[in-house]
Amino acid sequence: MSDRKEPVLDEVRKYHREASPEREFIPGTTEIWPSGAVLDEEDRTALVEAALEMRIAAGRSCRKFESAFARRLKRRKAHLTNSGSSANLLAVSALTSHLLEEAQLKPGDEVITVAAGFPTTVNPILQNGLVPVFVDVDLTTCNATADRVAAAIGPKTRAVVLAHALGNPFPVAEIARLAEEHGLFLIEDNCDAVGSLYDGKLTGTFGDMTTVSFYPAHHLTMGEGGCVLTSNLALARIVESLRDWGRDCWCEPGESDKCLKRFTYQMGTLPAGYDHKYIFSHVGYNLKATDIQGALGLTQLAKLDGFIEARKRNWRRLRDGLDGVPGLLLPDATPRSDPSWFGFVLTVDPEAPFSRAELVAFLEDRKIGTRRLFAGNLTRHPAYIGRPHRIVGELTNSDVITDQTFWIGVYPALTDEMLDYVTASIKEFVAAHG
Repeated sequence: MSDRKEPVLDEVRKYHREASPEREFIPGTTEIWPSGAVLDEEDRTALVEAALEMRIAAGRSCRKFESAFARRLKRRKAHLTNSGSSANLLAVSALTSHLLEEAQLKPGDEVITVAAGFPTTVNPILQNGLVPVFVDVDLTTCNATADRVAAAIGPKTRAVVLAHALGNPFPVAEIARLAEEHGLFLIEDNCDAVGSLYDGKLTGTFGDMTTVSFYPAHHLTMGEGGCVLTSNLALARIVESLRDWGRDCWCEPGESDKCLKRFTYQMGTLPAGYDHKYIFSHVGYNLKATDIQGALGLTQLAKLDGFIEARKRNWRRLRDGLDGVPGLLLPDATPRSDPSWFGFVLTVDPEAPFSRAELVAFLEDRKIGTRRLFAGNLTRHPAYIGRPHRIVGELTNSDVITDQTFWIGVYPALTDEMLDYVTASIKEFVAAHG
């Protein structure tokens, strides 16, 4: 069989080279995307190989990726999911498990988060009957501060769920220390920040759990996909159960009786000896990834260090090129951090002689892609109006972000020529409106 497969894979590599030629950059014509997947012939080959072997469900590639990714992010366990949003849902839902006993979160308990973020960081809080407590962020880092989180802790507070905004770490060591002092769970949404460091330590290693996305915009891609990581084996077991229909058994699909006790369990009011593969201890989901995704994840993971360095280099080129441009508030790395950047955020000064909308329209007309800082102030969206929540302090900066902020790309496919064109375009626009 392998003798017949290799010629096919050789043709796939040849096809990739022919279908993906180097393209000349034409300013104003070539699209400069804010984000995107960077895929080579080994990625295409891995996808085709998995398809040839008909590995269409979760299997050995997923397990191999989980093991390798857990080692890379210095966590004991990693569980692949079908999206980063599902990873957040699983992480928050795990905190409501009865297996946590007295530590279990219950409806009405409060979870601190930021107003200026992405919906799927916050949605699982509401979906589990919990109450989000919104705090503001700093404008230059787009992150919450330890002081803001401390001020939000109340008698019902049980957890903190925060994302590292655009790859820039929030002050995670201080917030982790706050969580420990007050007996709170901490979930790090690390979807934008794989490879970021705080105090020399990887983000995603400070909290009880961390989540990652493999959507094409992110540092690694599986097309779709996500992951929950933790070093807490009890939480890992709960996440696995919730991901896999809520079942109590930990055998992989196609496996049986790894515990050698498959027909000896008695749980709930089931009869003794009921098949453990069909005993359910949680109201769960089916949020698994597929082996085709796992195969792509493995080839992508091998390139992670290069991707991170390219993102840092591209961010720095934009930061140096735009330094001192009037009317713009430029981003800064959080003190004591070394970000693995997701994007380059820009805020138009409300006193500037031009608007964010005018600048964005100018850039988009030049084929320079822009994106909002996600939802801006989530509390102003129709989905969240009337929902239970609490706000601590003024959301002044979140409102500024809603009105004045956008970001541009730093992902690895962008060339120096593209980035310099972006910088020159912004400078040209600002000069014309001076």
